[in-house]
Amino acid sequence: MENYTTNKSVLSWIEDKIALVKPDNIVWIDGSEEQIEALRAEGCSTGEMIKLNQELLPDCYLHRTAVNDVARVEARTFICTKTKAEAGPTNNWMEPDEAYKMLYDIARDSYKGRTMYMGPVGSKFSKIGIELTDSIYVVLNMAIMTRTGLDVLKALGDSDDWVRGLHCKCQIDEEKRYICQFPQDNTIISVNSGYGGNVLLGKKCFALRIASYQGWKEGWQAEHMLILGLKKPDGQLRYICAAFPSACGKTNLAMLIPPEGYKKNGYEVFTVGDDISWIRKGPDGRLYAINPENGFFGVAPGTNEKSNPNALAATKKGTIFTNVCHNLDDNTVWWEKLDNNPPTNAIDWKGNPWDGRTATEPGANPNSRFTAPAKNCPCISDQFENPDGVPISAMLFGGRRAKLAPLVYQSRDWNHGVFVGSIMSSETTAAAAGAVGVVRRDPMAMLPFCGYDMAEYWQHWLDIGKTLDPDKAPKIFNVNWFRKDEDGNFLWPGFGDNLRVLDWIIDRCEGKVDAVETPIGYVPKPEDINLEGIEDEVSEAQLKEILSVDNNLWKEEAEGIAQFYKKFTDFGSKIPAELLDEFETLKKNVQ
Repeated sequence: MENYTTNKSVLSWIEDKIALVKPDNIVWIDGSEEQIEALRAEGCSTGEMIKLNQELLPDCYLHRTAVNDVARVEARTFICTKTKAEAGPTNNWMEPDEAYKMLYDIARDSYKGRTMYMGPVGSKFSKIGIELTDSIYVVLNMAIMTRTGLDVLKALGDSDDWVRGLHCKCQIDEEKRYICQFPQDNTIISVNSGYGGNVLLGKKCFALRIASYQGWKEGWQAEHMLILGLKKPDGQLRYICAAFPSACGKTNLAMLIPPEGYKKNGYEVFTVGDDISWIRKGPDGRLYAINPENGFFGVAPGTNEKSNPNALAATKKGTIFTNVCHNLDDNTVWWEKLDNNPPTNAIDWKGNPWDGRTATEPGANPNSRFTAPAKNCPCISDQFENPDGVPISAMLFGGRRAKLAPLVYQSRDWNHGVFVGSIMSSETTAAAAGAVGVVRRDPMAMLPFCGYDMAEYWQHWLDIGKTLDPDKAPKIFNVNWFRKDEDGNFLWPGFGDNLRVLDWIIDRCEGKVDAVETPIGYVPKPEDINLEGIEDEVSEAQLKEILSVDNNLWKEEAEGIAQFYKKFTDFGSKIPAELLDEFETLKKNVQ
C-alpha cells in the first residue's frame, strides 16, 4: 500500500477495515484502462457481467442485481449524527456508536476486497473519497461515474480531509440492508446491497448527503440540480440550475433539443450535469456550479430517440446496463418504450426467458439503469471540466401539479425563492405505488438527500443569499410542465418546447421583458412566450389558462404547507423566520 500513498489517515483506515472484513486479496484501482479491462474480463468469467455485442455496443456490459435489490431504499437510509435534532425530522436517524457496532457486526469477515478512489481532480471544488468494495460491478460503475485513479491520491497528499466509504455486498439480506451516512465523521457505510444508488457511494451518499453537510459547514451548496447551458442567437451562453423530484423530466431538460425554429435561429443547449450541482460564490460575486460526477446514472425505461436522443446516444459506448432485457438474437439490450419492437428471444431482468410477443411482465425492471460516460453525450458542454464551474443566471424548482402551479412563475427575490423551493411538491402518478394525485412535498428535491436538519438547510440557503449582490444573484423560478385541462389533457407539449420557457426566463434575468404580478410571484405576459410552430397545439386561450393563478386552489395549498411546516415545529426544528414571513404573505395574497 505504501507504493500508492504515504497518507497516514488513509493507510490507518484501510488497515483497520482489512482487519474487520478480512479480504482474500486487495486491489488498488489505479484508473488505467488495462486494469479496468482486466476487471471486466474477471466479472464476465464469474457471471457478474455479460459482455454485449462489441460491434454495436463497444465496451458495453450487462449486469443483473438480486431481484430484491433494485432501487434506493430510503427506509433503510440513515443519517447518523450525535443527536437526533441534528438529523432533523425528515431523516431516519441512528446514534453513531450504535450504528457503527451494528454495521461492523454485519460486515465482519464478509469481504473479498476491491478499492476505489474518487473525486474530480484539479478544482478548488474538489472533494476526495475512497471506497472499499467487494464488487467488481461497483468498481466498473465508479470508474465511469467518478474521476478515478492515482492522481486522486496525489491531489490528496497527506490531508485527512477525505470521505471514507465502505461497501459490503454481503448476502443481500433485505432485513440487514443499511445505507448509513456519518456526516460528522466523513464516513459512509453500505451493507447488504449491490444496487446502484445504495453502493455507488460517490453519488447520492457522498455528492449530496455528505457534501450537503460539508457545504453547510464550509459555506457552499451541494444540490440535487441539473446544470444546462443555453446559447441564444447573440452567441452568449447562460447557465441554469434546476431541481425536480422524480418523474418530472429532469434528464430530458438537461439534454434538451431545441425546437426546429429555435435551432434555425441559433439556439443551442449544452449539458454540464444531469443530476448534482456543487455551487460556490466566485471572486466576481456570482454563484458558480460544477458537476462533481463524470457520468450519467439514468433510468432506462422511457429513454428513446424521441424522449431523449442525447441520453440514448450516450449509452452506445462504454456503458453498463443494469436490470434491462438481454436480446439474445444480437446480444444487445432492450427496455420498455425503447422502441416498438421488443425482442422475442430474450432474457428478462430476472434472468428468465422472455418473449416480447407474449410476455405479461416487463422485460426490464421499471428502475433499470444505464451508467454512461458523460463524454459520450452529443450535447456535453465544453465547460464540463472547467475547474471554476459555470456562472449561474437562474435556478429553477419544479414539480408535477395538474391544476395548481402555472407554467412558470418568478419569485419576488431570493428569500421568496427559497420559500418557493421549500414548498416544492409533486403529485403521484399511476406509475407510483399508492393513490394517484397525492401531493408529496420534496423541498428543493432534497428530501431524501439532505445530510442534516432541513430547517437548517433552508437557513443555509438564506445565509448564502445574504452574501450575494442582488444584481448578481441567480433569479429563482418555479416551472410546471404538467398543467392539465378539465379533461385531463396536458396543456403544454413539454420536451423540447420547454426551451420557450427557458428563453423567457433568461430574458427576465436580463431585464428584457416585463411580467405580470400575481399573489404567488411574476408570470409571463402571454405574448412573451413564443408559440411560433406550436400554434396548433397551444392556443392563446390555452396559454392564458396555463399561466393563470387560482386563489382558491392556493388557499388549499396553504393548508398543506402549514401541515408540512408543522412537522418541523413539532419536532423542535426552527423554520427560518424569513420563510414564515413569506408564508404569511402568501396566505394574505390569496385571500
